[in-house]
Amino acid sequence: MSADLPIVESMLKNSAVTDRRYSAWLNRFVWFTAFATLLLICSGGMVTSKGVGLAVPDWPTTFGYNMFLFPVSKWIGGVLFEHTHRLIASTVGFLTIILAIWLWRTEDRQSVKTLGLIAVAGVILQGILGGLRVTMLKDQIGIFHACLAQAFLGLIVLIAIVTTNFWQAQNLTGLTSQVSERLRSIKNIAMVTAIAIYVQLALGATMRHQHKDLALLDFPTANGAWIPDTSAPALAKINAWRDARALSDVDAFQIWLQMAHRFLAVLIGIAVIMFFFGVGRLRHSSRAPILSGLSILWVILFFLQFTLGAWTVWGNKAADIATAHVAVGAIMLSFGVSAWAICWRVLQTRNL
Repeated sequence: MSADLPIVESMLKNSAVTDRRYSAWLNRFVWFTAFATLLLICSGGMVTSKGVGLAVPDWPTTFGYNMFLFPVSKWIGGVLFEHTHRLIASTVGFLTIILAIWLWRTEDRQSVKTLGLIAVAGVILQGILGGLRVTMLKDQIGIFHACLAQAFLGLIVLIAIVTTNFWQAQNLTGLTSQVSERLRSIKNIAMVTAIAIYVQLALGATMRHQHKDLALLDFPTANGAWIPDTSAPALAKINAWRDARALSDVDAFQIWLQMAHRFLAVLIGIAVIMFFFGVGRLRHSSRAPILSGLSILWVILFFLQFTLGAWTVWGNKAADIATAHVAVGAIMLSFGVSAWAICWRVLQTRNL
């Protein structure tokens, strides 16, 4: 045990030595692009939460104007949210193109150059989907649009990770088999958790793009029970109660979709806590500060996200709370991608 103590610590310290391929400005630019993408996701969340996705009925123009020449005096009501979303999306598109060119001019790793090209393809597809959502009036396109945005953020974060000095350092110390096995275990947890978070975000996007009131308005119970009754008589009674309060009717699918979202949230919480304790075992034997700090923040984010989820239910999808819920979910996905990538990179150093 004591022989393993300095290995990962030494590795992470040695990685601080500047590599000739490392560009601090490139890495900062990638993180800035990731931040802009997060703002874009928040902006899209506000558009969906407020139901103003069609406040601007044409695309790619805005009420016949060139998008960038639309008068500021007309940025009012729902138009403000939808038009701002379009402008942020255009900014992210330009940043992504610059990033891809920068990677192709300075990177000697073909895989990283390819990631840049995939990002450009992703942002173009995302823009097209956003336009089709307006012109074709299809909620299914909106769901795909939301899911692709989360995947795009994960991709930009991955590019940010692989352009860090830590990732590119050539003098990483090897691992013993014991430390390697522990890292492999937490890497698998990070990967599974990141996938689960992405599925969770997709479930949330599906609920949000139904443009209806929440199927379940109480939490942690579901229509007053732990397991909701979705039989025909029960649904008739539920919908009669909702009709009296000017709420939209629900069906069994909507109720169980929300229940799946809640159940998966619990599983994600368990996985994040497992990752935390897995890194804790590694920390006691290897003192890996990067993974340690990440695991602590990931747990904090989960409890914040859980609170926001409950608040979203109690507030029947209040726009600001629901959007904050989407934003923290996106950050949690970014943490999952980062955790997996860091573990994978460290495991590239073969056993001593």
